Order: sequence, then C-alpha cells, then structure tokens
Amino acid sequence: MRALCWNGVNDLAVETVDDPTLVNPHDILVQVRLTTTCGSDLHFIDGYLPGMREGDVFGHEFMGEVVEVGAEVTGRRVGERVVVPSFIGCGSCWYCDHELYSVCDTTNPNAELQQPVLGYPTGGIYGYTHPFGGYQGSHAQYVRVPFGDVNAFPIPEGITDEQALFLSDAVPTGLMGAEFCDIGPGDTVAVWGSGGVGLMAGHTAKLLGAGRVIVIDRYPERLALARKHFEADTIDYTAVDSVQETLREMTGGRGPDACIDAVGMEGHGTGLQQVYDRAKQLLRLETDRATPLREAILACRKGGVVSVLGIYGLTDKFPMGIVTNKSLTIRTSQQHGQRYVPRMFDYIQQGDLDPSYLITHDLPLEAGAHGYDIFKNKQDGCVRAIFRP
Repeated sequence: MRALCWNGVNDLAVETVDDPTLVNPHDILVQVRLTTTCGSDLHFIDGYLPGMREGDVFGHEFMGEVVEVGAEVTGRRVGERVVVPSFIGCGSCWYCDHELYSVCDTTNPNAELQQPVLGYPTGGIYGYTHPFGGYQGSHAQYVRVPFGDVNAFPIPEGITDEQALFLSDAVPTGLMGAEFCDIGPGDTVAVWGSGGVGLMAGHTAKLLGAGRVIVIDRYPERLALARKHFEADTIDYTAVDSVQETLREMTGGRGPDACIDAVGMEGHGTGLQQVYDRAKQLLRLETDRATPLREAILACRKGGVVSVLGIYGLTDKFPMGIVTNKSLTIRTSQQHGQRYVPRMFDYIQQGDLDPSYLITHDLPLEAGAHGYDIFKNKQDGCVRAIFRP
C-alpha cells in the first residue's frame, strides 16, 4: 500500500510499504478514507520528540471503512464507516474502566521505553514514535485498529466523512480541555492557539456555557474562524504590548476564569523570553518554547483553572510559585477520545458543531509531504490539510 513515511528530521515521503494484517483476534482492519495533519506531529518531524525510525508510517487522526474483522470482534462489521480515536484503549484495564483511555495499561508494547522518563507508560497511539507503541500510522491506505470493539465507532447516517474525521482527535481534545475548565454560566475562557485543537476548545467551551471566549494567536485567518463560528473575541498577540494586560483590561481587571493552552512545545511569542527559549531549544538545552503556557498561568484569575492541551517535554523556567500563590488548578492529559465520541455525534446531529470548517486543504495522499509543508509553515492559510488515500 501507499503511505506517508518519516525518514528523518523534516524528511517525509510517500512510499510503498507492506499492508497491515490482523495480529490479534480483537483487531480490525480499516481502509482509510480521510486522515489529517496534526500539530503534535510537528514535534517529531522537527526532531524535538525522539523515537521515530526511518520508514515509520505516521498520522493518528482518521476515519474509514472496516474491511476485515478478527475472530473475537463482535461489535464491528465489514462495510461500516467508523471513526477511531487516536489513543488506543483495551476497554478492560483499570484505566479504561475509569475512562482514562490515553493511559491504558495494556496497549503500549514498548512500555519500557517510556517508564524511565514518565514513571508509568501511556497507552499506545497510531504513528507517534516507538515509545508510544510503534504502531503504524493512519497516513496510509489501510490501518490496523487493535481492540476494534473498543476503538472504532460507527458513524451515524447524516454525518459526513469530513465532519466525522475530527472526532478522532481535534474535537475530543478540545472538548476535554474545555471540560477541565469547570465552566460556570457566563465564565470567560481564554484559549492560546487557534489551530484545530484551539478552535475546538473554544467552540466547545461555548457549548458548555462559557459566556465569553477569547482566542489568542497571530494568524488573521484563524482568528477570523473563531469569530465566525463561535463568536469569540480575539487578540493578535503581535499587535499588543502584553497579552496579560490586554486580558486584564478585557475582564475588568480580574483575568479569565480559565485559560487553555492549545499550543505546546513549539510555541511562539514576542520579546526576550521567546529569544531565550528559541536559542535553548535549538541548542537542545531545553525541549520547549513555553511562552503560551507561562502567559496562561500569569493571566488566569486567582483561583482559576489552567487547562493544558499542548504537548510538552522538559519545560524550563516553569512558574510554579505563581501557580501556588494564585491558587490555580492545572489540569492536563492526552485525550480520552472514546469517552466523548457519542456526545460529539450528538453535537453534530443537533447542529451545534460542524468541525469540517477546519479543512482548508483537501489533498490526495500522494501530496502528503506538500500538505505537511504548508501546514507546518502556515502557508496559504492552512489550518488543516486532509489526505484521501
């Protein structure tokens, strides 16, 4: 089959690789109909996350059609359209029983690669480095889905492929981040980053009852999407002297009730702190440019919540004293998509959410390397590029 492969830092190519096969009787095979770029892929493409090997097929956000089922699969059938959350759950360990699917105890066969750093391993994820399981990714014609009854969700009639695609990762990640904020009626939520996850975090915050959502970024076309689709207020951080002071003025001096960081380790900002972080990251003296995270902690009101959806490694100069003295709560996780899929179907069917507005570039898989180039470099207004294998 054809697949988009990682061959080194910033070296991507579509190649012919072996077709996946059923390994376990609980597996299913899915023919990929749509798969999409994701900002977290950029961290290993740029060489900041270790554990990729030459020829690895990557990609973790996808939907498709079931083409084969294992002998012990009872709930899925050939021909179903399904969406698959990016993290893989077994459905029966203690963590899955508590709907903490991204930290499943069963689905990471390379746990020994993570345990020295994390203490305990996460669950597996498609196409996202060998410490995260070494699974073949979704930027391919076919993908093996372990525990098919747990991880593949039939898509109801009336929901398009394009709408269902983002229920794999961007929507549940955003929704989880909004839920972390414990939103009360009329609360103000500030979101750093207006990529796919940031837009979905802001949009679902409104659905959960936020009275006001403020989105911070520097790309006018992305900020325009936030204003259009969920009536957000927006801040272009390059056009203000201080994001913190601007938020203080917009909230009567108190600050947002909750702040969501939807950026992660390759964040951008202005001033000397950004220069410092960029220099240390380039020299591999730290892994993260954490300007958005620090700003969120500084800007949040006392007693508020900081919800962290961005992916980080070893963050330098983390302002823990501010967290403590402002009585802040920090909540973070990789997304537990299986918990949210039925609810997200309801949002779409009720007309509350149509995540297909994230699609700005619709490409064949053979153009995958080009798709990541324009996605990474924010060219041609790219928010998300989708690929059709």
